[in-house]
Amino acid sequence: CFDRINHDYLLSKIHCPSILKRDLKQWLKAGVLDNGVFEDTEAGTPQGGVISPILANIALLGMERLVKGMYPNKGTATQVNLIRYADDFVVISKDLGIIEQCKTAISEWLKPVGLEIKPEKTRICHTLKPIEYNGKIEEPGFDFLGFNIRQYPVGKYKSGKTGGAASRLIGHKTLIKPSQKAVKAHTEAIKGVIKQYRTAPQSALISRLNPIVQGWSNYYSAVVSVETFNKLDAIIWHMLRAWTVSRCEKASYEKLSNYFRPGTVKLSNGKERQETWLFQTKDGHQLWKHSYTPIVRHTLIRPDATPYDGNW
Repeated sequence: CFDRINHDYLLSKIHCPSILKRDLKQWLKAGVLDNGVFEDTEAGTPQGGVISPILANIALLGMERLVKGMYPNKGTATQVNLIRYADDFVVISKDLGIIEQCKTAISEWLKPVGLEIKPEKTRICHTLKPIEYNGKIEEPGFDFLGFNIRQYPVGKYKSGKTGGAASRLIGHKTLIKPSQKAVKAHTEAIKGVIKQYRTAPQSALISRLNPIVQGWSNYYSAVVSVETFNKLDAIIWHMLRAWTVSRCEKASYEKLSNYFRPGTVKLSNGKERQETWLFQTKDGHQLWKHSYTPIVRHTLIRPDATPYDGNW
């Protein structure tokens, strides 16, 4: 997206004093210096430029208005929703025909922007059940921003409900989890660090791993991640055990106990957790596990809430 945005189209959407528009044009045409090699930028916004994200958002502004204009809400019933984050977006509707019409309309709308929808990165699927589309079986659910959004059939005690006064059970529940692609990329990143620090001190490895583990865990701490966190901790434990074996050959209990020790972990919620086999140094420098990050559900703010009602 960032590489292909049409400059003239983008500038035509920005309403501001001409002196500021001239500066924007200069930023867009400034070019890119990559490893000492200069390249002109005839299209696109400079990747890494501080202004690029907002310029990309301006270029794509109006996509939601387009689909809402085609299929406005019928009373309180929503026909179609579009959720966009920079150049990643998802269109949601109960009607497959509406989805197909939106795909065609968005493709046409993107042409003057200088963009097109990538077929290999685009899916039409159902959130609850597998469907056959274009001769291919599409599995239920979709990935968006590293999350997998999917619905699962459940009994009446776990079923979601429709909104409004006359709410009823819908027979399924929506679960948002870390996507398999995100888990795999995270595992590979940790594997690469452990390999890179094969001969480094244990404290150096822990210092390098902790920000990676904590950052990833925090990103997924508001969704259904407990099972994923536990699996990742088990995978990393085996990786670290292999790391210790590569340093001390045959890994006896005595040799492993130089790297894995009993210890107490202070969690972010103030509680303490006792561990009998914790990857830590003699002076207590500990590896943070994914499962130490508490799962805290995002709370929707009520429409009638105010900053003055005392409910922070």
